Amino acid sequence: MKQSTYPLELLLGMKYYASDSEGIGGKLRMDPADFIVEEIPLVKKGSASGPYLICRLTKSNWELQHAIKEIAKRLGISHRRIGWAGTKDRNAITRQLISLYHITANQVSEIRLKDITLEPVGQSNEALSLGDLLGNSFDIMIRDCHPADLETRVRATCETVSLAVPNYFGLQRFGATRPVTHLVGEWILHGDFEKAVITYVGQAFPGEPENIRALRTAFSDTRDIRAALSDLPPQMSYERAMLHFLNTHPNDYPGALHELPPKLLSMFVSAFQSYLFNCAISQRFDDGHTLTEPLVGDRLIFANGRTDTVTGTNSDAVSLHIRRGRCSIAFFMPGKEKFEARSEGELATESLLAKFDITAQDFERASAFVRTKFDGAWRSIALRTDIESVITKNDVRLKFSLPSGHYATTVCREFMKADPVWMV
Repeated sequence: MKQSTYPLELLLGMKYYASDSEGIGGKLRMDPADFIVEEIPLVKKGSASGPYLICRLTKSNWELQHAIKEIAKRLGISHRRIGWAGTKDRNAITRQLISLYHITANQVSEIRLKDITLEPVGQSNEALSLGDLLGNSFDIMIRDCHPADLETRVRATCETVSLAVPNYFGLQRFGATRPVTHLVGEWILHGDFEKAVITYVGQAFPGEPENIRALRTAFSDTRDIRAALSDLPPQMSYERAMLHFLNTHPNDYPGALHELPPKLLSMFVSAFQSYLFNCAISQRFDDGHTLTEPLVGDRLIFANGRTDTVTGTNSDAVSLHIRRGRCSIAFFMPGKEKFEARSEGELATESLLAKFDITAQDFERASAFVRTKFDGAWRSIALRTDIESVITKNDVRLKFSLPSGHYATTVCREFMKADPVWMV
């Protein structure tokens, strides 16, 4: 186990690596083709007919929400008529399925967008929604790695990842260059919609261009909506949408937030859940425990979603099941569903909720506001996968698959142990 020294990772609760070894360094995403993601879909939903056209979306260097918005614009429909199963990386080549309500294959064939292709693959009587996938397969190139003992370090890390690494939510969950998502979610949970808007529009981060940082800071300081609308560039479309609304509906901050796409709005609260989960994993390491050695009271999650509890009598059998990959230790990601804290990990989560003064009722209120369920869920604290690696000079190619909701950058992080600026 090794501690991270990078402020951005510490800010997001990602305090540890699983191994003590030095990282291979290197850089991710020097080209979109260095990061290829392909969705592994569920067994086809619905029937061979239905109102939803299912298409395979292939995009390069597009953020998904903006791609969906542009596709909707070309079709002359609301973006709410487009569904998808998972949010993919921007600086990458990604392939995934999307559903389009009452759209024909001929209409799709007329769409012309740079670095985007849409291929109709069938019809369905159900829309795709978040989570409707088995997982994702990855083909990733890490370039310009440290050459010393590269093969040995890669081999050792492949072994570590096959056993267990912290199942942290990756940087992109919070905003890669501007990790503000969970902060907005915190204010929504508190019911302070004004601070949620001001944080999203006005909080600057070092990873942004200097002129954008200055514009955000000016708005945060002055709250001058007209000046911000005059100065903010067109590509900051979400910020501008909220400010346009406030310009005609003064002080209606809940309404301003509802100008955002529903899926983006829901991501704020779920990002705060993710932040709590990251912090709880790191607290387990702080307390001197591992990802795979069960403690009495630990909850377990199995591949089929079944959960169980570690007791004094079953702990030896549980250890064997964990080693064989049949189950893993899980923490609860809190929501409006109440849970009884039994293990050290759950007590850590309970303590974090008390620290931020967040209750189940806050999640229930946020759920009604965002119109998304935040019931809470169990999530494995360990990520494990088999990796195929190829070394070419100082470049390392990694091929692997992960279940839905797990982050490839979390795997790459364990190899690289590098400044997160090189992973976005």
